[in-house]
Amino acid sequence: MDLLLNTVQPYDWGSTTLLPRLMGLPPAGAPQAELWMGAHPAAPSRVRRGEETVPLDRVIDLDPAGQLGAATLRRFGPRLPFLLKLLAADAPLSVQVHPDLAQARSGFERENELGIPLDAPHRTYRDAQHKPELIVALTPFRGLCGFRAPEECAALLESLKVPGLRAYVQTLRSVAETQALTEVFRAFLAPPAGLTAAVTEALAAAGARGARPGRAAPPASSSGGPYETDLAAYAGIARAHPGDAGLLPALMLRYVELEPGDGLFLRAGVPHAYLSGLGVEIMAGSDNVLRCGLTSKHVDPAELLRVVRFTSRPAGVLTLRDEDDEEVYPTPVDDFRLSRLRPRTGASPKDLTLDAPQIVLCTEGELSVTSAGRALRIGPGRSVYLPAGAEAALAGHGTAFRATTGSARQVRDG
Repeated sequence: MDLLLNTVQPYDWGSTTLLPRLMGLPPAGAPQAELWMGAHPAAPSRVRRGEETVPLDRVIDLDPAGQLGAATLRRFGPRLPFLLKLLAADAPLSVQVHPDLAQARSGFERENELGIPLDAPHRTYRDAQHKPELIVALTPFRGLCGFRAPEECAALLESLKVPGLRAYVQTLRSVAETQALTEVFRAFLAPPAGLTAAVTEALAAAGARGARPGRAAPPASSSGGPYETDLAAYAGIARAHPGDAGLLPALMLRYVELEPGDGLFLRAGVPHAYLSGLGVEIMAGSDNVLRCGLTSKHVDPAELLRVVRFTSRPAGVLTLRDEDDEEVYPTPVDDFRLSRLRPRTGASPKDLTLDAPQIVLCTEGELSVTSAGRALRIGPGRSVYLPAGAEAALAGHGTAFRATTGSARQVRDG
């Protein structure tokens, strides 16, 4: 059992206050976007070994069977298959999509054959892994996820009253869903001159008369119409990324508001973006991201069009499932499993023993993880790593998130 020493990523979209407030620390004055927990080589957590600190990926490399367990090693190889994060957004992230496993493998091999260095700015596939994600809100959280149905998308675009959008509205209303979404999305990746500026101006007017982003959607009879809150959110995106053509693809995506405890799973091929809020995020350990706007990083339109799934589906909030005194966020992948534990004073300790590696993150209160007669106390933002087979228990009063593999089998119930 190890207390994790984790790295904060200072991306410019990060909040200056959300992470420090959670951890009870004074603001550093600079954005603090993500706190990484895991063994990703870009920023592995560190553990103490005597007077030194050692990266967690090195600990796993030295004893993969002992750290990961036989089942995880056999399924994923000698690596921790998930990365856990605290994500604190104060500005919109890029609109992005992730490949499925077959696309990642073929894309990685193709770019290797072309001799593109792994760290090249124009590289798209940095590994051969897929990158499904799950975000769980700790505060009210806003984002974009998945395509609107063509008719809904047409109605929203029409509400802006921008003449340059009329042809796209007609396409969305006159052809089948997949064709409509594909044609309009492709066109929006390289829009005609002046269209982004015209849409930005229309959104500014809508945002000025509309709701404050994050407020509950107003009734259809209000002055802003049924998309008042959505348009205010898009107006905020336009202000954060002036002149970025990624604004137009973003208009095609569903605006989503999560309340604390809500979870949202991001499948391969589903375009999405986070706008604001604090959340716990877990993902497969991959760097494969294809961006389609709101970014200064590389955009590969041809590959993006091959990866995106042009279908509309509700951005469904996950329903928690009770399993052995913990609340599980069910996802259709085995790279990770995330659950929420809420121990209370006086309750029996929760047995954490698993035959798979796990990370326990405290987000509220004060908790204690006990293993082999040793106890580690953790407060909000602190986390503990447990190797496969470690006999451990959780007690205290607060909230914890437990990250492990999706195929983890509990050895003993508490």
